[in-house]
Amino acid sequence: MDSYRERAVVILSGGLDSTTCMALADCRGEDIFALTFAYNQRHIREIESAQAVARHYGAHHQIIDLGAVFAASALTSAEIRPEVASFLGAAGVTPLDATGRAETTPLSMPASIPATYVPARNILFLAYALSFAEKVGARRIYTGVNALDNPGYPDCRPEFIAAFQRMIDVGTKAGTEGRSVEVFTPLIEMNKADIIRFALELDAPLHLTLTCYYGENPACGECDSCRLRLEGFKLLGQSDPISYRKG
Repeated sequence: MDSYRERAVVILSGGLDSTTCMALADCRGEDIFALTFAYNQRHIREIESAQAVARHYGAHHQIIDLGAVFAASALTSAEIRPEVASFLGAAGVTPLDATGRAETTPLSMPASIPATYVPARNILFLAYALSFAEKVGARRIYTGVNALDNPGYPDCRPEFIAAFQRMIDVGTKAGTEGRSVEVFTPLIEMNKADIIRFALELDAPLHLTLTCYYGENPACGECDSCRLRLEGFKLLGQSDPISYRKG
């Protein structure tokens, strides 16, 4: 453990977004403690990707088993099919402004929450990461929530992150002593193309990542997550370094 570097906790799934957060933490010279949560997700191979990413950065890495906690979701049950969320539109991307960034106008919640919503997942992830951060003396928790997630998932929206931060400030020893742990969301206003561009600038090991909801390798190329990723690379005129069955 390096006592001369500021410590940070990264919630690392093994997907593109969290790997970009890992790359940023590494670029900032932080001593990285990566937490990967196993929650009976169908895309279990993403955990193998998380292990590979953690090794790439020489990070401290723990896999936390929360499988008994979560109720049925398209990410945990083979009986529920993931679908492309209708609020993303035909192209599977959020609207862009003139600079090519995601529009930041507040979006209303869709009429129904996507089937891929896992009940209170980010609440539990952040709570565990917070407890861990206090234990190891980390001052920052990285989480890869972003503009594509905001409309569909209530625990990915800026309002939720702000509320969780307030809870940390008043409900933890560190917070009440003026040393509050920060929930850091560097991707919160980015769409998938933004994130990929940022990841490439950081030289993130995107070839190690897996984002497919079905956990297939090669990735399916058809699920919501694959389509968003492929569209992001297409918008940038870049090739995705992972293999796809379709796409």
